Amino acid sequence: MTSATTSVYPPGTTYFDTLKRSFVKVPVHADKDNAISTSEFLEAAESLTTLFDVLGSVAFTPVKSDMLGNVKKIRDRQLAAPTDSDTLQSLVVNELKTKKHTATEGLLWLVRGLDFTSLSLRQNLSSPAAEELSTSFRTAYASTLKPHHSFMVKPIFSAAMSATPYRKDFYAKLGADQDKVMKELKEWLGALEVQVGILKEFLARKEAKW
Repeated sequence: MTSATTSVYPPGTTYFDTLKRSFVKVPVHADKDNAISTSEFLEAAESLTTLFDVLGSVAFTPVKSDMLGNVKKIRDRQLAAPTDSDTLQSLVVNELKTKKHTATEGLLWLVRGLDFTSLSLRQNLSSPAAEELSTSFRTAYASTLKPHHSFMVKPIFSAAMSATPYRKDFYAKLGADQDKVMKELKEWLGALEVQVGILKEFLARKEAKW
């Protein structure tokens, strides 16, 4: 049985080596108004949800399920109209032309969830006073998901915030070599933040509204 602070990855590897796809490996086409490749982005988003397993509490199960449900909505549209869905932006524009918005709404919620996750981690990494994860996650939740959640959903997410592990235990779970963990975390997080920023700007446009 591993302790809360023991890395479960082989020597020299980290949590980030286990990801099916990292956001670092998601193509962003700068020559096409920062169009983001659909398949690779969805793989990276699915991979991110395993971070909630690392957080180690069943309280995060609804958070993970919510994200995966939104990934499925987007992928279902991609499978139904593959030639119109090679990038997330084209998927949205072409879906809205059919007077439907299931996948578009799914992307909106997925981006909110990813924004919440990236802000939580960025705040924790940037905290000069070694802020605990619960504080970072609560602060990020208040500015991302909470304004959009109903009174029934808020307590579920609040429970997850309270169930975060101690800061030192969480980072230890990501890998034994903490220098490598921090390097890879910052690269992964930086790529995630760029893509979330691109999608938030796109989803605010008139062409992405229904």
